[in-house]
Amino acid sequence: MPSHIQEKEQLVRCIRMLEQNSIMDYNGHASMKIAPDHMLINIGNCQRSQLTIDDICQIDFDGNVIEGQGKPPLEFHLHAGVYKARADVSAAIHCHPNWSTVLSTAGLDYLPVYAQGSLVYPLPVLDSPDSINNVNMAKRLTDTLGNRPAALMKAHGVVTTGASIIDAFVLLNYLEENAERQYRSHLIGTPYAFTEEELELCYEKLYNPGLFLRTWNHFSAKLDGIVHDA
Repeated sequence: MPSHIQEKEQLVRCIRMLEQNSIMDYNGHASMKIAPDHMLINIGNCQRSQLTIDDICQIDFDGNVIEGQGKPPLEFHLHAGVYKARADVSAAIHCHPNWSTVLSTAGLDYLPVYAQGSLVYPLPVLDSPDSINNVNMAKRLTDTLGNRPAALMKAHGVVTTGASIIDAFVLLNYLEENAERQYRSHLIGTPYAFTEEELELCYEKLYNPGLFLRTWNHFSAKLDGIVHDA
């Protein structure tokens, strides 16, 4: 019998919700660390919109498949690099969202214009659009990420991390919502960026497991509604 069923189901739900919310497309991947050197991750050749637990494999940090059908995505190095560098991280997501990628493509700094979006500010940027498909690129990314929960890759995409997949999922949604609001504000004026005092208040009030779970449940209920209607 396959192992880690509950974790696989949570990972599937995460990816399906991101796809439904137009944050993850036909590419992208999410992972969960389940042992000091093992992770669960979706296989590269899968339909994100129709993902099932059969599309989740268990691999070691060298990309060797321990359990599952299919191969991990080429950018598994991204996830392995993050887990090696950050003992506090147990989940990571990488995809290519429209709004935040537009900001890095245009060379605009990410500004905290939305309360929830301020939780990932300051947001470092990897100064390369290259795929994170080798150890050297993974090291460049983790050096850029440092101790932050998220980072952009210039004209490429984004990575978010967390102690749980819920954390990484919620921060990705907040980040992308902030990027869209910033972009739209630029069209009609100068975006208002939160002050240091306002940033501290946002973090104090909003970086909260209960609120993160509520955000997760919001998107989860929408996913269940679509699945139920299908």
